[in-house]
Amino acid sequence: MSTTTGPRQKELHELLSRDMVDIYVGDENTHWTLHEKLLCHRSKFFRDVFYKKTGNKNQYYGLPDEDDGPFRLFVAWLYADNIPTPHEEKDLGPLLDLYLMGEKWEIKKLQVDVMDATRRWYHDSDTLPSLRRVQYIYSNTTDDSPMRVLMVNCIARMLVFGEGMPTHWEKALGRNGQLAVDVILAVQKWKLDGESVPDAREEPVLPIVEEAQQKAEIKKEEREGEDEEKHNGETSDYQTDAGQEQTEGEETETAIEEDE
Repeated sequence: MSTTTGPRQKELHELLSRDMVDIYVGDENTHWTLHEKLLCHRSKFFRDVFYKKTGNKNQYYGLPDEDDGPFRLFVAWLYADNIPTPHEEKDLGPLLDLYLMGEKWEIKKLQVDVMDATRRWYHDSDTLPSLRRVQYIYSNTTDDSPMRVLMVNCIARMLVFGEGMPTHWEKALGRNGQLAVDVILAVQKWKLDGESVPDAREEPVLPIVEEAQQKAEIKKEEREGEDEEKHNGETSDYQTDAGQEQTEGEETETAIEEDE
């Protein structure tokens, strides 16, 4: 029986041809010389840049909007299939920039490798994507971004099984309708057993009303606290101004008495 296999993956030495291309990165135009065949084999974007069917063949290309650090990670991945293991949360920043390169340059394997490193970090550290990281990905990707899906799936689990809604996430979901929709769609894909999910049609409504009243009271107290702080600040400013006016008045009276 014959079996169907995919195309054989080329070894690195097969892609290290003599032809080289020059890449200039960032505001400082950091110069990189890379193997053309390797770069174009990995990326459809760069194939379109360097393998034009018409006109003179390009030998250089500028990437002024990219940063040196993430591009250095890209070169390491390009030649060694290496994705650095993050050791702390701040290490995710350059990795996410590397992932965005994978999307822009149409490199599926790079996207998968970075996503897997990111997933392992959150799993091993028992943490979840921060709002800052999620917003960064949403600001720099389109609706069908795989990294969006990974992060939203993580956050959806936290929102469903966590205790209450963190305030910063509540505000973010209120401002970003697409993020809220993505969270709902992620939960729908879980196909939860209906027996394990409360049915509002069968539950008493009194707890709903009481919870709403409690939230209203909390918000009212917060507003009153803010108003009081604002009033105290204005009173303090008024007293300061009044004190200055009184001092100036006393100084004027003293000067008049001395003149007399």
